[in-house]
Amino acid sequence: MFERLKSVEERYEKLNGLLSDPDIISDTNKLREYSKEQSDLTEKVEVYREYKEVYEALTEAKAMLDEKLDDEMRTMVKEEISELQEREQSLADALRILLLPKDPNDDKNVIMEVRGAAGGDEAALFAGDLYRMYSRFAESQGWKTEVIDSSSTGVGGFKEIIFMVTGQGAYSRLKFENGAHRVQRVPETESGGRIHTSTATVAALPEAEEVEVNIHEKDIRVDTFTSSGPGGQSVNTTMSAVRLTHMPTGVVVSCQDEKSQIKNKEKAMKVLRARVYDKFLQEARAEYDETRKSAVGSGDRSERIRTYNFPQNRVTDHRIGLTIQKLDQILQGKLEEFIDALIMEEQTNAMEANAE
Repeated sequence: MFERLKSVEERYEKLNGLLSDPDIISDTNKLREYSKEQSDLTEKVEVYREYKEVYEALTEAKAMLDEKLDDEMRTMVKEEISELQEREQSLADALRILLLPKDPNDDKNVIMEVRGAAGGDEAALFAGDLYRMYSRFAESQGWKTEVIDSSSTGVGGFKEIIFMVTGQGAYSRLKFENGAHRVQRVPETESGGRIHTSTATVAALPEAEEVEVNIHEKDIRVDTFTSSGPGGQSVNTTMSAVRLTHMPTGVVVSCQDEKSQIKNKEKAMKVLRARVYDKFLQEARAEYDETRKSAVGSGDRSERIRTYNFPQNRVTDHRIGLTIQKLDQILQGKLEEFIDALIMEEQTNAMEANAE
């Protein structure tokens, strides 16, 4: 591990030199590439350097025990050694995690797609609850959300809503939301007080850049139509809504959120690019190893990942068996306990696989 860290530090220092080279500074692509690489290495290098300082201090403290010390001084040195050993172990554990292979999409923005599934109007209302939950979570992280397209039911719910979350590391924390979310509650229209079960599906797609997925204009069919609101009524009479079909993959994206056809096409292209990129990723992942599914789930949209039980004010994540009795707070966007636990599970599995 420390040989790898030494190489990382050497590369980091080399990048410092490259980023001050006039030839690199004048080359936008190389400057961006090296800046990102240096940024990715910064935390590893900082923790490694702190580890070396602690290790050196620990070595010196241990050497002091061989000297002639009075009882009080010896006690102080032993206490310092104990503290340094604890810090050394903590830093070593942090370095092991930092050296794990990183998901290349973790730093990206994320396109979220939430759809009401089984349960009719109640499923659509739940889809609306999930959208608001993610919006509040994004706000708490200092991220921005932007609706790309939506199909509302007119009573606060959504048949479908697609929105982008923009912010550093958005995908790294929201990627665990992929799957089917189940809600158990008494609908307002239920006179008998019976609990109904409904579901909504969530897809979290990393935003793909043009250089990552090459989509040719000739492969896209563009259709325009008038925007519609709840119940299908016309919102305006201009052909501002856009539907894009990527013919090689069959991926279809519609956008009618903006009044401008150009803006709707730009938003639709972002979603199309993300969906095509995701399709390629899913195919590659399945081909790579169908049998190795991590304990936090395969990311399959059909997999039930979480249950929200209103009568008991609890939320259970089925992938890691975690139940939290704070449903009201979670729907307000307080998702940190679940996300942190899922990240920890992912890291633990990765370390075990690395050890094997």
